[in-house]
Amino acid sequence: MSEFTVRGSFKSRGGQQSFETTIEAPNEDVARERTFATFGSKHNVKRTQMEVTEVEAR
Repeated sequence: MSEFTVRGSFKSRGGQQSFETTIEAPNEDVARERTFATFGSKHNVKRTQMEVTEVEAR
């Protein structure tokens, strides 16, 4: 598995909140999906409220 750095933003109570996280995944699509799942569960944010701007292999 490879490591990917995922950057983007999501809507929070105070406005847009930027994020950067490192995800271990076999490819970029899986890294993006795991990011949606992780932030959705931790921050109670729906996928439509999130925007992933960059997925970069490390």
